[in-house]
Amino acid sequence: MAEYDVSPSSQLNPSQENVLAQLGAKPSERPQFSTGLKNTLKRRLEEVAQNLLENIPNNESLFLSKHLLTQLMGCEKRYIAESQESFEWSIPTARGTLSHKAIELSIFWQGPKDPLTLTDAALNRAEQGTDYMADWIRGLSEGDRAQLCGEVNSRVGSFLETWPPLEKRWKPMLETPIRVELAEGKVVLSGKVDLTLGSAGGNTAGKVIVDFKTGKFSPAHRDDLRFYALLDTIRIGVPPRLVASYYLDQGEFSPEIISEDVLESTVGRISDGITRLTELRFEQRAPSTQPGPPCRWCPVSEDCIDGQDYLSDYNE
Repeated sequence: MAEYDVSPSSQLNPSQENVLAQLGAKPSERPQFSTGLKNTLKRRLEEVAQNLLENIPNNESLFLSKHLLTQLMGCEKRYIAESQESFEWSIPTARGTLSHKAIELSIFWQGPKDPLTLTDAALNRAEQGTDYMADWIRGLSEGDRAQLCGEVNSRVGSFLETWPPLEKRWKPMLETPIRVELAEGKVVLSGKVDLTLGSAGGNTAGKVIVDFKTGKFSPAHRDDLRFYALLDTIRIGVPPRLVASYYLDQGEFSPEIISEDVLESTVGRISDGITRLTELRFEQRAPSTQPGPPCRWCPVSEDCIDGQDYLSDYNE
């Protein structure tokens, strides 16, 4: 991302100035990476995928996302239970998608950028679609639609209050899909990045990846961003300079500088995830359990001995 040049007339508030300070970098502060890094990282993942090919049926492929990877690194029994449930749109699942669309509209919006106008525009555009989400929006009651609009408006308002206007010269991109195929497409790693700013220059890192969050920090959020960083490195050959979770309701960053060591550890985590997914998907072993706080809302906790033991201790 280019070094920021903010004129005095910009009238940025302290939170917006903090965003600039957190994400901006001078050319001398940007690391360089070797040309062969992309091939080295992908080769390690390819070796794992190739070793598992004989266990994957010819008519099957494995798809691994950041969310699925986090599930696999936790309680496998809970993952199996949740993977058997069909996805349904709800206010909590739709508000993130619609918030990102409204923020994307704000980049190119002509006229005043108030959150409610952007929220209405994003909701109306989604409603006019032909997919399942559009059908779900059209079927909302007046009260549910108002609640959805209010929650999206709150997120968009938080963004507009705490972020400076995204200038075109920063090369902002929202909801950017990234994908890496291994073993001739039998194993696919994929994701969709909330926001990227900047780009690499030659072998010099310049991109920043941001994931918008609400609530409190979780170590899984950092793992999510490392997953994105690795996929983007394999895609273009140069890692992002920085990744960061941004907590909209707090106006705070949780940043991490991307290094080769970070990418190497992420390769190991993804390799473990691919192996676990193969074993569990094709029933090569029983799922393990990992009791913890998620047992409180696990769909199979009542039939899980380890989960019940944890909950008994937790409630004492």
